[in-house]
Amino acid sequence: MSKTVELTEKELRKLNTIKQLAEGIIKQSEAAESLGISDRQVRRLLIKYRDEGFEGFANKSRGKPSNHQVDKYFKDKVAKLVKERYPDFGPTFASEKLQELDDISVPVSTLRRIMIEYEIWGEKKRKKPTYRTRRPRKPCYGDMEQFDGSSHDWFEGRYKGGEYTTLLASIDDATSRVNAWFSEYEGTVPVMKFWWRYFKKYGKPGIIYLDRHSPYKVNSKNALDDDSIVSQFTRAMKELGIEVINANTPQAKGRVERLFGTLQDRLVKELRLAGINNPKDANKFLQGYLPRFNARFNVEAANLANTHMVLSKKDDLPSILSEQATRKVSRDFVIRFKNYW
Repeated sequence: MSKTVELTEKELRKLNTIKQLAEGIIKQSEAAESLGISDRQVRRLLIKYRDEGFEGFANKSRGKPSNHQVDKYFKDKVAKLVKERYPDFGPTFASEKLQELDDISVPVSTLRRIMIEYEIWGEKKRKKPTYRTRRPRKPCYGDMEQFDGSSHDWFEGRYKGGEYTTLLASIDDATSRVNAWFSEYEGTVPVMKFWWRYFKKYGKPGIIYLDRHSPYKVNSKNALDDDSIVSQFTRAMKELGIEVINANTPQAKGRVERLFGTLQDRLVKELRLAGINNPKDANKFLQGYLPRFNARFNVEAANLANTHMVLSKKDDLPSILSEQATRKVSRDFVIRFKNYW
């Protein structure tokens, strides 16, 4: 009974070229040039053709199990562990946690196949991309910080103080270095406290790039034509010599927007694994987590200079980072403030 051998288009082309060489229709150098291989490889193929005929050009491993096939016992073990501990993790993050917490090394590509096979994870359909001109990163660390707040169920319902808590975060435009702090809401006082900590630790960045939310910009009609009407935050940054830029769209400050997408996936799960249920403990956790996160995702700046400005004696943070109001003193030495005399 004759054996049926199927050849791919590439294998057929190779066979036809070597057959012409064997019949003297073309020369060895011409066969080598046609196939894009060396003369030595051509001679080997010619010997194979004379010894085995066309069957010698079929891939010997076709239809056989791969030598790199993962053992079923190992796949069952990994799949069970992922289902129990990391059911909503993506393959990359799950691979990191298996290595870190369970001492099991699984390449991301292998784990992705296992998770798909066991129906733990499926690839999301990607939206059709919208193309925009990408703004190049600032050259130096400290040139610009992108800043925003994200109100999210960071504790997955475990926090009894409320369903949603706000994470305030800044990301350096040149290096993607992240600073973050949990707060009850995104308002003037929490934002001032965030930057107080930042200035004390790193100094003053040249620019803070954020949105047009009310703590950062006065959005009333009167303020549109009057540059002197500014928010408490903008007034404080101006006193410190820091430029404030208000983005018109979320895409303009895309780096910090993407950061929250990453943190809403990774940080939520890290807090769950650590058993953290409130903002106070979460802020302690961030002190150890952020250095690891930055080591994983930071990039090197185009220029290694650090352009943060050092705090000077005139930078009186308690006074500057405060809510201030201007009032006139009447002739009887009384001022009016929020309907109080």
